[in-house]
Amino acid sequence: MSSLRMPVWVLFTLATLLFGCSENSATTPIKTGAEQTQVYLPLLRGKAVGLVVNQTSMVGEQHLVDLLMGNQINVQRIFAPEHGFRGDHDAGAKVDSGRDRKTGIELYSIYGKTRKPAAEAIADLDVIVFDIQDVGVRFYTYISSMHYMMEAAAEADIPFVVLDRPNPNGDYTDGPVLDPQFQSFVGMHPIPLVHGMTVGELAQMIKAEGWLETERTLDLTVVPVAGYHHDLRYELPVKPSPNLPNFSAIRHYPSLAFFEPTVVSIGRGTDFPFQVIGHDSVYLTEGEAFRYTPRSIPGASTHPKFENTEIKGMDLRDKTAQGLNLEYLLAWHQAFVRQQQPFFTSESFFDKLAGTDKLRKAMAEGKTQAQIRASWQADLEAFIKAREPYLLYP
Repeated sequence: MSSLRMPVWVLFTLATLLFGCSENSATTPIKTGAEQTQVYLPLLRGKAVGLVVNQTSMVGEQHLVDLLMGNQINVQRIFAPEHGFRGDHDAGAKVDSGRDRKTGIELYSIYGKTRKPAAEAIADLDVIVFDIQDVGVRFYTYISSMHYMMEAAAEADIPFVVLDRPNPNGDYTDGPVLDPQFQSFVGMHPIPLVHGMTVGELAQMIKAEGWLETERTLDLTVVPVAGYHHDLRYELPVKPSPNLPNFSAIRHYPSLAFFEPTVVSIGRGTDFPFQVIGHDSVYLTEGEAFRYTPRSIPGASTHPKFENTEIKGMDLRDKTAQGLNLEYLLAWHQAFVRQQQPFFTSESFFDKLAGTDKLRKAMAEGKTQAQIRASWQADLEAFIKAREPYLLYP
């Protein structure tokens, strides 16, 4: 295979010179990696290209697949992650291989039975490109799919290109760092729950820290976002998955996803998932006024908790999410404890989401948010220091 190696600092410098870098996004619009065609198209011409993309892989009003085909790039295969290439699959729903109905390009599922492509699935490729919008939370599985694709690319000596995108939760780093004994597809790396990195930065860390389970060295190129900084408010132009429809849901997601392996609803089966909290019989206060009725929404939540049952609870749609908030989880857990009702539907899955069993045990002991935060602070500070060499943005 011919090498596509180009140092990241060269790409970053080139992007900055072309588009500038400003603290004020209103005067200097950001340019995602995918929008910087003059940087990466030369790396793809005359190559058989594999793409790891989904519905978020947009370049303005055009999908990256269409842009590449319009530029006579040979898109050989599309690798489809959780929610599918078109983003129309429920969370956890199997994604099937086949053909894309619009372009006829072969689709290869990397969510379901196969998460790392077989050697023969990439043997005919010259380069693999990853361009998916992430939300900066460890248990959001796109970064796990990126890991497996990086590993497969390294083993096959195929260059791997990441077209970077902003992190809508990139302004802070918080939560427990993953304990390796709780490693799973919803937590593969020893990073905090909210890691504060873009996929491009994280890809560099995954490679350099030796987290890929291969002795081969990955030929990695990152095309950074021009004009971006981590404190920049970034509202996604396309929802990254069916149940994260807007900025509010994405910002509440790190806090509310803890309720997934519990009996409590966080709005799946409504038009406002990850923006409400409710139950049919347990409430924080008897005067809880907000009511909603989950329903079946194919492609988003086929059979949600409390389907066709009115429940009541908290409406967070107008509440600005400022970082990771454990108070919701602790308050609702205590409400169930007081009424002597079970709270968890799967303690083991909760521990996988948390990346540790210490959070669940601390809740059982009645510890406060401040006490819980103090327990992970040393690991968090160590990670923040360890990630410094891989950051591309201020």
